[in-house]
Amino acid sequence: MAAGTPSERLVDYSQLDMQRRPLSSRLPSWLHRGLKRVPGIVPLYRAARIVHVRERMALLLLAASAVLIGFASVRFSTFWISPSMLILVLLVGGLQLRLRSLAVLLTLVAVVLVVLFAAGAAEPGLIVATVLIAVMSVLLARTRTKTGVRGLRGDGMLVELRDVLKARGRLPPLPKGWDQTAVLKYAGGSTFGGDFLVAARTGETCYQMTLVDVSGKGVDAGTRALMLSGAFGGLLGSVDSGDFLTKCNNYLNRQHDQVGLVTAAHLSLNLESGEYTITSAGHPPPVKFDSATGVWQVSAARGIALGVTADLRCEPDTGVLRRGDALMLYTDGMVERPGRDIDAGIDRLLGEAEGLVTTTGFAQGAARLTRKLALGRTDDCALVVIWRA
Repeated sequence: MAAGTPSERLVDYSQLDMQRRPLSSRLPSWLHRGLKRVPGIVPLYRAARIVHVRERMALLLLAASAVLIGFASVRFSTFWISPSMLILVLLVGGLQLRLRSLAVLLTLVAVVLVVLFAAGAAEPGLIVATVLIAVMSVLLARTRTKTGVRGLRGDGMLVELRDVLKARGRLPPLPKGWDQTAVLKYAGGSTFGGDFLVAARTGETCYQMTLVDVSGKGVDAGTRALMLSGAFGGLLGSVDSGDFLTKCNNYLNRQHDQVGLVTAAHLSLNLESGEYTITSAGHPPPVKFDSATGVWQVSAARGIALGVTADLRCEPDTGVLRRGDALMLYTDGMVERPGRDIDAGIDRLLGEAEGLVTTTGFAQGAARLTRKLALGRTDDCALVVIWRA
């Protein structure tokens, strides 16, 4: 046949069909009959066929490792080949295998342990420890099955979640004469949580920033915060600043209570005149530092939380930042404690702010203030200060 003709590109479907046929039908008949006589080989083969090829290879490698460990522990000295190495096999199985495949591996390991115990190579304590690790492996596999990832990819996704939240919460640069700082401290030493902020400069003189608190903490609150940070960040600067929280409320109402309780404080600031407008939706009231009197004043901005009602009504607060003045926004983790009124927490915040922020400067004082008030708290804490130098 001449080279380059279309006939050369014809597919040999008989070869493709041979590749798709089960391995048992491609083996020689004598080998097939011999393998079927091996006890347990048929159920093991059927269980292996239902899993993915890559997972099947991992299962076969782990199963072979378990058998080799058991054989070497009986055949040679347990000083060099310890039966406790089966624990490593189970841990890797919990990270790499799905539940169905892990069940096959656990059955095989149980058989190996019975053989080792009968041969006197396994102590009862080792069997108890292996059972506990097996339970942990099952829990790991269940979690990986829910997330749809294998190995340590789930932890990598959490790292990406943290990085995305940090990137979206990065404050934009301000012109000369203005400065700002933000401190976020999550509960339990976690690197992400339900508190986040979004900020943007729209034009030469308009600056907008929103501090948001999503109910909950840890991974659950972090995933919802990631979703909302993208939505709120897209709205910020795209709609009129006076309608921003209303649009956010409309978005949350369309989620049908899938996000939980969300509070927010929104700041719109004119960087030329210093005029600002603060709008709050169920958020603790921001405070303003008046350099003329040296006193922190509580904002009158009030409103209900986002997503509670379709008709959001907020009472904004307006003012002017002059040279030396500052605005401070914070989340409820800074002022709330079980069994104590929030007003008492705000009073403490203002007292600490007078002793720290006004003496050490806003930038250093904000970090010290957050560390001090977040000490012993079980909730996320966030603090944002913007001031006119």
